[in-house]
Amino acid sequence: MWPLYCSNVRELGLVVVSIGVATLTTLYALVLLLSHSPRKPLPEELTYKTNGLHGKIVSGQLVSVKDSGVENAEGIELSVVIPSYNEIGRILVMLTDTIEFLQKKLENKWELLVVDDGSQDGTSEYCLDLAQNTFKLQPGQLRVVKLQKNRGKGGAVRHGMMYIRGEYGLFADADGASKFADVEKLLASIKEFRKKGHSAVAIGSRAHMVNTDAVVKRSFIRNFLMYGLHTLVFIFGIRPIKDTQCGFKLFTRPAIAAIFPYLHTEGWIFDVEILILALRKRIPVKEVAISWHEVDGSKMDLARDSINMAKDLVVIRLAYLFGIYSDSSEC
Repeated sequence: MWPLYCSNVRELGLVVVSIGVATLTTLYALVLLLSHSPRKPLPEELTYKTNGLHGKIVSGQLVSVKDSGVENAEGIELSVVIPSYNEIGRILVMLTDTIEFLQKKLENKWELLVVDDGSQDGTSEYCLDLAQNTFKLQPGQLRVVKLQKNRGKGGAVRHGMMYIRGEYGLFADADGASKFADVEKLLASIKEFRKKGHSAVAIGSRAHMVNTDAVVKRSFIRNFLMYGLHTLVFIFGIRPIKDTQCGFKLFTRPAIAAIFPYLHTEGWIFDVEILILALRKRIPVKEVAISWHEVDGSKMDLARDSINMAKDLVVIRLAYLFGIYSDSSEC
């Protein structure tokens, strides 16, 4: 009887192990199938346009942070990357707020890099015209990169951040929902790290606004999806950060070199992968409360994109766990 019992236990154990191996193999294959790789830039996407003298538009070649090094030699303190898709109706307010602040606080030690993510409304031409005729900017203060094929917000941000010229790089949404002057708070929170040559990240946060009208008066479904995503983010390990999705994030130049070449995700959930990479590489992340307000005209399809974000979040976490994504070799 005892040998028969032991035999049955061994067989049961083998069955359990086989099921476990089969489950993990299937899960690995599924994550591999759903994993992302950033699209390689086309040759024309490695150039920029800016307003020149006498109303002419001039072009230039982008130089990556990787090639130019983590020590900036161009005298630019802050680069602002603005991912844009069909933004003629909203970007003027954001640019006005941004440029007024930069001209007052940083004199000429700044640049704007508008990354036009395949717009069809003339966003690129509109921004160049504003630089030339409305803001009277110097050549190179506002550069426009036009992506020939839409990559998604994450792809546009990744592309822009990899070609900044400043000591710090900020990406900010084109809708102007964040008060640009709050960049001073972000800069103050990580300047000590930069002085020591270290990597650091400062992210704008709306967590303090949970009980304000800006959030309370949103629709039930919008708040339900927002809290659902936050719960998933918490479950999957981004617990020190209360607001992962605010489109107002600042990086030291070394942090950009350590994070953005290894970013895989080009969709809406890319912010979470940025933070995963920062945490994996032990880069300090400072969360800073900022002013924010809802702006009409979002490009998100609430239901569809929320589902895709949840799916991509699970894929990102498991892809790093399985070694499908790496944080030590360029994508």
